[in-house]
Amino acid sequence: MSTLRTSARVGSVLAVAGIAALLSALPASAHVTANTAKAVQGGFAKITFKVPNEDPTAGTTKVVVNFSQDYPVPGASVKPVPGWKAQVEIADLPKPIKENKADVSKAVKTITWTADPGTRINPGEFQEFDVSAGPLPDDTDVLTFPAVQTYDSGKVVNWTDPTPKAGQQEPEHPSPSIKLATKANDPGTMDMTGHDSAAAGGSAPAAAGTAGTDDTARWLGGAGLVVGALGLGLGAGAVLRSRRPAASGAEGSKSE
Repeated sequence: MSTLRTSARVGSVLAVAGIAALLSALPASAHVTANTAKAVQGGFAKITFKVPNEDPTAGTTKVVVNFSQDYPVPGASVKPVPGWKAQVEIADLPKPIKENKADVSKAVKTITWTADPGTRINPGEFQEFDVSAGPLPDDTDVLTFPAVQTYDSGKVVNWTDPTPKAGQQEPEHPSPSIKLATKANDPGTMDMTGHDSAAAGGSAPAAAGTAGTDDTARWLGGAGLVVGALGLGLGAGAVLRSRRPAASGAEGSKSE
């Protein structure tokens, strides 16, 4: 009997573990994010700003991404998005900043995407905006892009909360950000991978990164289903086995 109880408990634990795995595989609340397959200090990178629509009744018609003036990026170009107009604002810095062995006096301040009439990001949908930017600063390992999302209802959402440190709880509206890898051994060598792919209109690096993320999520989801099914099966089996001896004993008593 104790063995049967132990089996039942194990089955229950596995079932709970399977459910937890399934829940952990579900996507978190959608945020405006910045993503890149590769970003190296001093180089160029293709950055993809992913903008989901979180309002169930309104559509997104304008997105403004702000670039850091403390860690300036001198230039940026955008990949055309049908139905959207993009404007890159280059502005003078309050004072020149030394980066990549050069004085930077002008840098990207904002990039604004505005939807044409009749175009918007509908509820339950998202849009991606690709940017080729650089040279990236060589004195930081994180670059943040505070963003402002405007809906056709007049609602405005500011994605400007500071990026949390490791172990801290994520804020409600975190600023999009990317991590920068340290530059190669030769400080004068620039990583042009993102710049070349963006200039050519290619998106293979980003697609590969996205595919890897999607495959991982699917694998986790599948693993959670398998674990959950095994746990439920073991639990159910243990319960059935625990009931059969009792039933046999009852029949034996009646026959006597």
